Amino acid sequence: MTTEQTTPQANEPAAEHLAERPGPPTPAEPTPVELRGVEKRYGEGERAVTALRGVSLRFVRGTMTAVMGPSGSGKSTLLHCAAGMERPTRGSVLVDGVALGDLSEDALTVLRRERIGFVFQSFNLVSALTAAQNVELPLRLAGRRARPGEVVAALERFGLGGRAGHRPSELSGGQQQRVALARAVITRPAVLFADEPTGALDTHTSRGVLRLLRELVDVHEQTIVMVTHDPAAAAYADRVVLLADGLPVSELPGSDGAEAIAARMAGLEESTAGTAGPYPASGSAVEGRGAVRP
Repeated sequence: MTTEQTTPQANEPAAEHLAERPGPPTPAEPTPVELRGVEKRYGEGERAVTALRGVSLRFVRGTMTAVMGPSGSGKSTLLHCAAGMERPTRGSVLVDGVALGDLSEDALTVLRRERIGFVFQSFNLVSALTAAQNVELPLRLAGRRARPGEVVAALERFGLGGRAGHRPSELSGGQQQRVALARAVITRPAVLFADEPTGALDTHTSRGVLRLLRELVDVHEQTIVMVTHDPAAAAYADRVVLLADGLPVSELPGSDGAEAIAARMAGLEESTAGTAGPYPASGSAVEGRGAVRP
């Protein structure tokens, strides 16, 4: 009986050699948010005020970053430029790999609606809508219908399954902020921006909201960028970026703890005393607002 030859021909590589060949490279996952040389200037001529001075930062997937700085340091302006709510004077912002400066106003609105979540200090819920209707609102604005049980599941994730039919006036401050969180992530955004999310809450309620933010990062790999003046809140973040005079000047891990963050902030405020510019108010955050009890 003739034995069939299995030796590969000269122009046919052996199977094991084929197996060792690497396949085509997998495209790199886009960074959720990247700022490249972002400058933001208000006004013209001698009266012009520069709020951001060539900021370059990256916020990678599944991380939480706290942005802090003295009053007038540009932190809220940075947040709003990164979220596409304001266009930078120079430089570029990329969200999920898309350059915001290349988009028309209509296209930018669509991207914000689908790829960006935002949580405000003042909750910004629609008073005439129930909790469930507020959560569903981003989907309706995008022309999509919620899947069966999707809205209830979102509320249940934040401990509000029994509050779906309640209006904001029937909810505590902490519950309203949790509705706002559920609304912000219902579209599964590439990034969640939080502007002083605990500024209107008492200490106990604030910690509950911060634990929920941390869970979004650790369990669901959500990217979160949070502006805060509270070192205890910043300690929940993976990293803390400190701004002064429109530029990042220092950075430390949130795991260093609230005391270390507070000490770094105190030193920064002392070194920049009298130098912070009178930057225009940007956004809805107002530091020092009274606490809302749960």
